[in-house]
Amino acid sequence: MILYPAIDLKDGNAVRLYKGEMDQATVFNDNPAAQALEFVNAGCEWLHLVDLNGAFAGEPVNAAPVEEILKQCKVPAQLGGGIRDMATIERWLSKGLERVILGTVAVENPDLVRLAAKEFPGHVAVGIDARNGMVATKGWAEETNVNVTDLAKSFEDAGVAAIIYTDINRDGAMQGPNVEATAALGNAVSIPVIASGGVSSLDDLRNLKTCGAPLNGAISGRALYDGAIDLGEALAVLKG
Repeated sequence: MILYPAIDLKDGNAVRLYKGEMDQATVFNDNPAAQALEFVNAGCEWLHLVDLNGAFAGEPVNAAPVEEILKQCKVPAQLGGGIRDMATIERWLSKGLERVILGTVAVENPDLVRLAAKEFPGHVAVGIDARNGMVATKGWAEETNVNVTDLAKSFEDAGVAAIIYTDINRDGAMQGPNVEATAALGNAVSIPVIASGGVSSLDDLRNLKTCGAPLNGAISGRALYDGAIDLGEALAVLKG
């Protein structure tokens, strides 16, 4: 399993939200590229980036810090938030981003996801963010009546590289991930699933690793910043 340290970008800073609430943001670093480099130097092999302002605006807002991260860090990175058309997808991939994460458009314009996955095989992931098993869009601000598993299954034949599943109620809350729901999704689809939201201890990582589903990896943010998870130990747990 891969550990994806999360760098959530708001107003140019690396922040963490509490349960997805933009007005409950804690700034952890005003230099996101330096933060990213710290993760890479500690041994991380991937980076997970989110343009929070972009998710609400529907277009990239924190492009400058993302570009700086891509310039300074020589590991693959995936980015979500405000990526809602082919031009934006092409632009990010041309700048060296390894993987774009499509969330809102996966619900509103699934054909775009299919087209992008066909055009850029291996470089398109679907972000599925959920409250109580139902998908939320537009920076988690809008609830839908779309079921998580149904949405994931609809992309089985599309060639997407991964599904990033976030339980919004667990995100930033340091209460542990929703292992049961993540495992159920991992077993329901053949697409690699990455767990996100609530990873707050080494035990959480162990639980995900042994959940009975073939998960690709886990994303952690606040726990790494707070020191609740030691990065070196986390990497060892997931690789062991």
